[in-house]
Order: sequence, then structure tokens, then C-alpha cells
Amino acid sequence: MQQSIANQNENSISKQLLYRGKQWLYRGQRPGCIARIINRMWANAASKKVMPNGVVALEVIGRKSGQLVSFPLVMVTVAGQRYLASMLGNDAQWVRNVRAAGGKAILRSGGYEEVQLEETPVDQRAPLLKAYLQAAPGARPHVPVDKDAPPAEFEKIAADFPVFRLVSNQKK
Repeated sequence: MQQSIANQNENSISKQLLYRGKQWLYRGQRPGCIARIINRMWANAASKKVMPNGVVALEVIGRKSGQLVSFPLVMVTVAGQRYLASMLGNDAQWVRNVRAAGGKAILRSGGYEEVQLEETPVDQRAPLLKAYLQAAPGARPHVPVDKDAPPAEFEKIAADFPVFRLVSNQKK
């Protein structure tokens, strides 16, 4: 019994240290130098489809630079629809760029797909945010709700965390 409690305490401490490390990488809700390097590597790997399920590279025109910028994100599928959510909330650079680009973006995951990102209304975000946290362990330290929390908890934070539905612009 005591061994089980000790293991739980060690796991809890390890989890807290990991979360604090991830939060440190995104101090001020923005990626620091190390996070930007890691994000470039993840985006490059995601664009070549060597990442685990759900990780994709989103390419969008930068609102300030005018250059194509790539971001690694976790895509979730709910009820047959694909979604992207922002772990850093409304101030995430990719969110600002997508909004400035009118939702036009490119999704890369072993291929190339032109997409239109449509922002999901706040009142529809809770179940999508829950699904996102289930699929994106790296986002958990940044979202102030546990992945197993009831939907009501996600409703409280929904306005602060944008979710976008992906609509393919590819001709079928």
C-alpha cells in the first residue's frame, strides 16, 4: 500500500515537472527560442507524415512578414469533421495569422491540401476542446481544465480557446 502511494506521488511530481517545463517553453503564452526550434522540427516532421496520428503542419501566410509560416498542430476528428484548436488561446500566432488570412491555409501531413479554416462558435467548442485535450498531451499544461473534466468545465474556458473546423478546398 505504501509503495503504491509512493509511486503515485512520484508520478504526480514527474507530471508537474513536465508540465512546468512545457509552460516554461511558452512563457507569456508565446513560444520562446527553444520552443520555436522544436516547433520547426515538429512541423517539418508532420509535413512528411512521420509524426504520430493527428499531428499535422499548418501553413499560413504570416500577417506581418507575408511569408508562409508553418506550425505543428494536433488535428482531431469529431463526428467526421476535422478540427484544430489553440492550446495558447486567442493570442497564439497561428490563430492571428489564420484570422488575418481569412481562414485560408495549407494542411500538410504527407501531402498538400488547401483548406479553409472556419472558426467554431463559442457555444459549440466544449466537446471539441475535450476531444482535443484527449488527443494532445502537449497542450494539457496550457489549458486550465483536466482532460477528463465534465463538459461544463470546458464551457467555462471555451471563449478563450479558439477551435477551427477544416474545410477542404480540393476539387473532388
